[in-house]
Amino acid sequence: MSPIQQQASKATHAEVTGIRPAGNRAILVELSSLDAVLSLQAQLTAHPQPGQIDVIAAAATVLVTAESSQAIGALAAHVRGLDLDAPAEIQSALVTIDVVYDGEDLDEVASLTGLGREAVVAAHTGQLWTAAFAGFAPGFAYLTGENPSLEVPRRRSPRTAVPAGAVALGGAYSAVYPRQSPGGWQLIGRTDAVMWDLGRENPALIRPGDTVRFNAVRAQAIVTAGQQAETRQPAEDQPAEEEFPAGEGAGLIVRKPGLQATIQDLGRPGFASLGVSSAGALDRGALRRANRLVGNREGAAGIELLFGGLELEALTDQVLAVTGAEVPLEITPASKGGTTPARHPECDAPFALLAGEMLKVGNATRGLRSYLAVRGGIGGPEALGSRSTDTMSGVGPNLLEAGTVLPVEPANPGSVVGHPEVSPLPESDQATVLRVVPGPRQDWFSSETLQDFLKQEWTVTPQSNRIGLRLKGQSLSRSRDGELSSEGTVRGAVQVPPEGQPVLFLSDHPVTGGYPVIAVVVHADLDKAAQLPPGTTVRFTAAPPSAALPETLKESSHA
Repeated sequence: MSPIQQQASKATHAEVTGIRPAGNRAILVELSSLDAVLSLQAQLTAHPQPGQIDVIAAAATVLVTAESSQAIGALAAHVRGLDLDAPAEIQSALVTIDVVYDGEDLDEVASLTGLGREAVVAAHTGQLWTAAFAGFAPGFAYLTGENPSLEVPRRRSPRTAVPAGAVALGGAYSAVYPRQSPGGWQLIGRTDAVMWDLGRENPALIRPGDTVRFNAVRAQAIVTAGQQAETRQPAEDQPAEEEFPAGEGAGLIVRKPGLQATIQDLGRPGFASLGVSSAGALDRGALRRANRLVGNREGAAGIELLFGGLELEALTDQVLAVTGAEVPLEITPASKGGTTPARHPECDAPFALLAGEMLKVGNATRGLRSYLAVRGGIGGPEALGSRSTDTMSGVGPNLLEAGTVLPVEPANPGSVVGHPEVSPLPESDQATVLRVVPGPRQDWFSSETLQDFLKQEWTVTPQSNRIGLRLKGQSLSRSRDGELSSEGTVRGAVQVPPEGQPVLFLSDHPVTGGYPVIAVVVHADLDKAAQLPPGTTVRFTAAPPSAALPETLKESSHA
């Protein structure tokens, strides 16, 4: 029996203690014990229900997401009827990780715990840690220790970039950051252990149920699993998971990528239990429109542009469409010595780009992100069933660069190009209104704070990205002290760190988080959030009953 099973066996009865809505397509199930968490996750994974997408286990909760509000209502009823007393079978392995203890927050941890630097290191290395669950990012495992001496609060303001290999403490947990990503944990050291590698049979080095021992070293850190020692390259120097190769089927070449150009489809839902977010296009309606215009299936891979600036050359004749943000388009003729004038096709309508011609996508005049679809769809290797670039986890292809050759798939037989459509964009001279439903941790805030959240206008800051919109306004204060145990989060969640400035999670968000979620933007309004440049304003409003949760779920949730 693994340590996690031994801990779970202490519970006398496993049961659901509450079900909270987490948006209009997810529920957060609160459970009486860790064995109940593991049992519920195992049962839903082995016997998925209609419309079920992701099941994300945490310390005392399981987040379940579904395709619709109707499906999540049925899932809530199903969960209430399950017998959770049957223990989950968990395999366990011992993983040893060598650590250089020189983290930026080591002195802060020593102060918070009342221990010296050496005592912090001794406490971290002197106990076995158990991987209770995975989340936040691929390869990120939440490790529980044998004693509470190193329990420390998260930082009041999360870092925008924590380096790969950082060894950290947060609440009652320890973890290793698999790659550079945002994070609010206290950093005490670093390792060169490769925590996530799609080339391995099991991509995650540490899996739920595994036992972990940290070993202090003075030289470059390495990792050993069982009796095998292996030297790794530093995690931040690892190549991208997938590349787009040149060769047969190549149809386009990138001459200038602009500020940020990525390949996106509708994402890779269903892998959140591994720490992999869905990713995919931020404005999914715009990608669907672009694909309809060129005769593709709606989920075909296209290019997502930030503020425009892309230049593409056609290697063979192509049919393209650009939707989303308003951008000027110009096609330069193939023959530089001729007299043929440049063409200026319209957005939201299909157009031809002949071999040798160059398409220039200018800077956005309204909106933020544009979507370019090519008839047939962009090809290349898939990662976990999708071609999307996940900027947080590193799964999928690199950002596009000058010289990147893009293969194009054959068009679907019998498909036809579509008629021009209109891209609905937020007005730039007024606040964009986003409808919200109560968040699963709304009770962490007073009624006055909830009103402050809804009545004020929030400004989108330049620190926003595909992970989330960072908003600035009057700080929101919590009505209770203490730390929230990490739990699953959803796209659209509005999380409030201790500093009180909310973050609206978008497609590349971490799958778990430790800050309370005050509200969740309804699924239908998330495309609007994708089109908000820095400096624009947002106002949240309570969603009407038609956009919120089914009555059956409301009855099962906490106030």
